[in-house]
Amino acid sequence: MPEISSPLPMSHSTFDKASSNSAKTLYFRLFHGHFDDARRDQSTAFLSSQLQEAATLPTDLPDDQGALLDWMNAGVESVGVRYDEYLKAREAGGARQYFRNRSHAMHFIRSAAPTKMVDGAWLFGLLRHWRDARFGSLIQTYLEELGEGLPSKNHVVLYKKLLASQGCERWDDLSDAHYIQGAIQLSLAYNAERFLPEIIGFNLGYEQLPLHLLISAYELKELGIDPYYFTLHITVDNADSGHAKKAVDAVADAMPRVGDAEGWYRRVRNGYNLNSLGASTNSLIESFDLDEEMRTIFSRKGVIGQYAHSNYRQIAGRSINEWLSQPDRVLDLIAGMENSGWFLRHQDPQNSRFWKLIEGEKARMFGVFSAYEQQVIYDWIAGDATDRTFWKRRDAIENRRILLSETRHNLAREWDESERKNEAHDDDFDAELHALEKRLASGEKLDETVSMLIATMSPARHHSAAGLHATRLFNELLGA
Repeated sequence: MPEISSPLPMSHSTFDKASSNSAKTLYFRLFHGHFDDARRDQSTAFLSSQLQEAATLPTDLPDDQGALLDWMNAGVESVGVRYDEYLKAREAGGARQYFRNRSHAMHFIRSAAPTKMVDGAWLFGLLRHWRDARFGSLIQTYLEELGEGLPSKNHVVLYKKLLASQGCERWDDLSDAHYIQGAIQLSLAYNAERFLPEIIGFNLGYEQLPLHLLISAYELKELGIDPYYFTLHITVDNADSGHAKKAVDAVADAMPRVGDAEGWYRRVRNGYNLNSLGASTNSLIESFDLDEEMRTIFSRKGVIGQYAHSNYRQIAGRSINEWLSQPDRVLDLIAGMENSGWFLRHQDPQNSRFWKLIEGEKARMFGVFSAYEQQVIYDWIAGDATDRTFWKRRDAIENRRILLSETRHNLAREWDESERKNEAHDDDFDAELHALEKRLASGEKLDETVSMLIATMSPARHHSAAGLHATRLFNELLGA
């Protein structure tokens, strides 16, 4: 995937970003599986607009598709050299290059959610052509993005667990630019018949191993955050037998032997450039502002907290409820709390009165702030002492990471056990799964069965129990 370092927002397309026609609105409609004629027209218009912008961008793809293998190998070598330089710099005592503190890393995980939660979606539309050998490698890539039906390998399931483990489940309040990449991927998913070369080109760019993936995984682990979602992509996207190589092969497999091959490859290159639109990994990292995050958290809590406090305690001459009822003055509230000794900046947060109110099961404000929000507050209080105080808590954070890792590795075994139990017990929790099984057992024709499986493997459903089951069955069908 091309590396971009521009700040947010990055896309300046002519697509209407206001109200009902924003990338964010389109994203959530498709994300929740709402696809009809109106959504088809909207997603087609959105893609056409994005492709117009992509056509104006420079590309590093070779002019000759026959040189793609050399291009891929050169890219792998370049990334390898740069990553080696990074490791040597870190070993020599250099600072992290991406994440200043733990809340910065958690902010990145949350900000990347709109893209990560539709991982692989752009290939969904190819499933209908499962009998066509030209698309075998691309379909296999989609199935592997879905973990071949195993929750312990399904990329969306894994990212949902990562978000939950960091208290970052809420990601529906991000800016429009955050949803552009995801909206592109979902629009490609549902419009394969009109944008096949662009899908193949987009896949070619997305599946190349980028430097930011390696560095992110390294620094997330260093900060006590399980990097498995990212390390999984490092392995499956390898240039020898992984998705990167399959993406290159797919261009040659689908290249028309009769017709306008030159024009077809031009569309592939334009689809490749779609990777450069919207928010990128680097721009998401650069967008983090600890002071702004602190202000946002207090403003959001003020909406529900302005009626939850008594009036006897005052800060700078005003009650807490009065402060919280005026979100535009949240910075004054924070300053007042600091001046009153509630925050002791650039010290261990354990010494601050406010921190003692929010951390621990017996804390008076237990549960008010999510894990992510607590980390932002912690890092904001710690300030210049962040690294020193982090290492004091490292053992507890590392133990939490190890526990999550062990839980993930046990997931496959637990899933098998639950599957056996579900065979004997019918309940509301697995109603959709059992409905799918009954329809499959009804003796419908093969094409009808496959269509049912494909519908259940959509970007909106593949990570459900029924979607995972359908993926396993579809995978077995291909291997038969």
